[in-house]
Amino acid sequence: MLSLRRRLILGHLATVIVIVTCTALAGWWQLSRSVQGQLDAALLALAETEVSMQSENAGGSIHVHDAPAGSAPPSLIRLDRLVQIVDADGRVLARSVNLGAGTLPAPRSLLDRLNAGETVYETLPNASEEPLRMVSVPTLVRGRKLAIQVAGSLDDVDHTLQSAAILFTGMTLTLLLAVGYAGLALTRGTFRAIDEIIDKARLIGETNLNQRLPHPGTSDEIGHLVDILNAMLDRLEFAFDSQRRFTADASHELRSPLSRLRTEIEVTLRRPREAQDYVDALRSCRDEVLRLTSLVEELLMLARLDAGEKRDPAEAVSAAVLVQDTIRRMLPLAQERQINLVFDAATAEPIAVARAATSLALTNLIDNAVKFSPTGGTVVVNLTTDEENVAISVQDQGPGIAAEDLPYLFDRFFRGAAARAATPGVGLGLSLSQTLVRAYGGRITVETNHSGGAKFTMSLPRAG
Repeated sequence: MLSLRRRLILGHLATVIVIVTCTALAGWWQLSRSVQGQLDAALLALAETEVSMQSENAGGSIHVHDAPAGSAPPSLIRLDRLVQIVDADGRVLARSVNLGAGTLPAPRSLLDRLNAGETVYETLPNASEEPLRMVSVPTLVRGRKLAIQVAGSLDDVDHTLQSAAILFTGMTLTLLLAVGYAGLALTRGTFRAIDEIIDKARLIGETNLNQRLPHPGTSDEIGHLVDILNAMLDRLEFAFDSQRRFTADASHELRSPLSRLRTEIEVTLRRPREAQDYVDALRSCRDEVLRLTSLVEELLMLARLDAGEKRDPAEAVSAAVLVQDTIRRMLPLAQERQINLVFDAATAEPIAVARAATSLALTNLIDNAVKFSPTGGTVVVNLTTDEENVAISVQDQGPGIAAEDLPYLFDRFFRGAAARAATPGVGLGLSLSQTLVRAYGGRITVETNHSGGAKFTMSLPRAG
């Protein structure tokens, strides 16, 4: 199968050949019509002149009006023109001197057309030494039907057309060679840039995603394609880096509880212990297993969301009821830490979300607020609305968030210094919540101040 480069070159040449050839043929045909039309016009003009002279010579004999020898300069319009006058039966009544003893053909078919009043043009290839072009014009002289026949040589016309054919052929071949060479050079230049891009793209792999395709330095389609491909490589590099960080962080987070679990079991088995010691060790192992289970479930949920698996359909959910149900579930944890949960609803607008996913995201926000608030503190949940969204905000009285941590707050496995020091965790809650909320057209934002406390706002689209 021919390559794209060869197909383009052959297609370009074929198109140019067809266009140039058709143009040359059309030009030659138009020139042929023009030259022959000029000859026909000259023959007709002479025939009409002879007709008018015959009409003026009503009382004389029928004869061709040749200029007498030596009486006047030669008539250029009669030079090399053969003139003949015939009657309705084809009998020759008069002819020009230069016709000699010869006659112009007047077959029955021609006479019938002349008797019908038609002016007839004919080409006579074998009437004499040279091909002739003849016009026959019917006329009426003294009530008698006559026909004036005027013929001229086609030799000059044929020579002109032959010269034109040679000229057009030469021009066509020259133009084809010039355009073909220009097209070939342009195609080579274009594919040279494409070959460089292909060679570079072939060398880029997962180990060197930081490299980019060479830009041709133009803003044409190839330059635009390179810009798009380089932008795609930017996204791929970011995705691979994120995947590497995610894998490394997940491995680290899984290794820590597994190591603690293994250490707990090994220490317990080193020597015989009391029954209560075994119960305490099993409870500690159970807590580690629960943390591992929670971590794996969150990782699996994030993996499904990243893979674009079908999410639960959105439905009209009462935001106030959703917040109240979530606070009811979180109330035992808040009471254990002596945290006061306050709900302030300024609207009752429904939201278009999946109840379970949104409840999980809100649970993570309230859980973080309870964990980071001091004993005896207050967590306030507000519910407001605007023209398009319903906002659920969770305000705590914790240490706040450092300014340098804000850009990474929703990254997976990220935990700021204050979070690592205050509470255990793996840093997946906010990332999971943001992913869940965005899946339904919402988003989570955060505000913090120097005096302490953080405010997370979850904006969700209104139903209807």
